[in-house]
Amino acid sequence: MTAMAISGTARVFGLVATIVRVVCSVIAALIVIHAAFVLFSANPQNELVQFTAGVRDSFGWFTKNLFTPKDAKIGEAINDGLAALIWVVVGNLVSKLIVRFAPASKAKA
Repeated sequence: MTAMAISGTARVFGLVATIVRVVCSVIAALIVIHAAFVLFSANPQNELVQFTAGVRDSFGWFTKNLFTPKDAKIGEAINDGLAALIWVVVGNLVSKLIVRFAPASKAKA
């Protein structure tokens, strides 16, 4: 493989890694926004609140009702925050794995 082809492939891997990291971060941000809406008692009929609730239900289902303190709002906010943190961590780990598997470009002599 030529150095140019390897460099181009490495760029594609880098781009895919960046996309993974950004998508996971956006999901995490929307889940955190939902946590804030819940914590501050936003109108559940509002379209933005419903949208973030849908994102949370689709991508943060794995922490739903994980912690159930007496105050349900606090519990939901904690569970949402944990889901968001997991998305950021997993996104960064997957991104680093993608970059690690990128072909190394050969140094010029």
